[in-house]
Amino acid sequence: MKELKGACIIGQSGGPTAVINASVLGAIQTALNAPQITRVFGAAHGITGVLNQQLYDMSMEDPVELELLKFTPSSALGTCRYKMKDPDVDPTDYEKILETFKKFDVRYFFYNGGNDSMDTCNKISKFMQKSGYECRVMGIPKTIDNDLFGTDHCPGYASAAKYIATSCMEVKHDASCYDTGMVTIIEVMGRHAGWLTAAAALANYAGDGPDLIYLPEVDFDMDSFLDDVERIYNATTKCMVVVSEGIHDKNGKFISEAKTNGKDGFGHAQLGGLANKLADVVRERIKSAKVRAIEPSLLQRCATHLASTTDAMEAYLAGKTAVQAAIEGDTDKMVAFERNTLYGQYACNTKLLPLESVANFERKVPREWINAAGNGIEMPFIDYALPLIQGETGMKTVQALPRFARLRKVLATPEGQA
Repeated sequence: MKELKGACIIGQSGGPTAVINASVLGAIQTALNAPQITRVFGAAHGITGVLNQQLYDMSMEDPVELELLKFTPSSALGTCRYKMKDPDVDPTDYEKILETFKKFDVRYFFYNGGNDSMDTCNKISKFMQKSGYECRVMGIPKTIDNDLFGTDHCPGYASAAKYIATSCMEVKHDASCYDTGMVTIIEVMGRHAGWLTAAAALANYAGDGPDLIYLPEVDFDMDSFLDDVERIYNATTKCMVVVSEGIHDKNGKFISEAKTNGKDGFGHAQLGGLANKLADVVRERIKSAKVRAIEPSLLQRCATHLASTTDAMEAYLAGKTAVQAAIEGDTDKMVAFERNTLYGQYACNTKLLPLESVANFERKVPREWINAAGNGIEMPFIDYALPLIQGETGMKTVQALPRFARLRKVLATPEGQA
């Protein structure tokens, strides 16, 4: 294997997670200690920072502050939703990226994101190969949606799942304490895959969960939904529903009536307002019930105080593995997780997948993990998710409040320039 010497760029893209910075920390620390990597840059706001030559010199950061990234929410380097065009149609962005790579002697590129980010990685890798510029490109997975193809699970999912399950348990107690009738509807993130919504079933496993759970893997029927709610309400004077924002009817139309702010940078409709819409419909059907609509929104992906230690450790491992694999000669790959059993206990190993096999493919919750009626979750999902949410956060606190990383974010200059 030919040794490749040069700088690296590490970037973050798409929606943040509670542990996305743990992946970046794994990549940064491994790269800083690698003799093959001459300089370590962080891209300001993902690929847009590469395009604009806005790179942070990560060697200028305090190692103590860097270590705090493991339990710091959001994307510490900044993120973006920027869709790059097909290079055969418009190579402008790719030519700018190549210019940045040459200017800063970048020979390694690591991108931390979901489906669209892996597509970006794949396009950049192919363009560099076509241009004859040697640069090893690796994808580092993340997404609370847990829908990346080819990996058992995604960094970020477990912590969000733990938050959803815990919040459902807490809401269940709050909604059950009154002697009046109440219907509670909780809207959870998930456009086409219901992995995060399914996590509400973990609350049922613990004894305090929702009565009904609806995922986008099964077509949603409004009449059946109302019948389900009314049946449970009439029997108990309470009903708690957890529903994915991406549920749709048999024709594929989203039930959500609100598509806030149009579309994002990748052309995806921005969904919202589903819980409120369903609450309005239930109020019309069940006049005696007090109906609440709850939308955790960003809390689902930034609740680092409730992060899974398993998730944080595996997220760090993903970043570390990406850098190690690139140094050893791999490129055009994404780090993925493989589930195993060691001495009867859950264990996780890493593997590498070709980027082109991952980009733009979505992994759904298996239909057999959803009950026949399409309004609940079966035990195989519990067996799948429970090992992932284990461990309490080790975040540092000051006077009982979180102490998050404070990066200097010193802008880098090309070698030899002041």
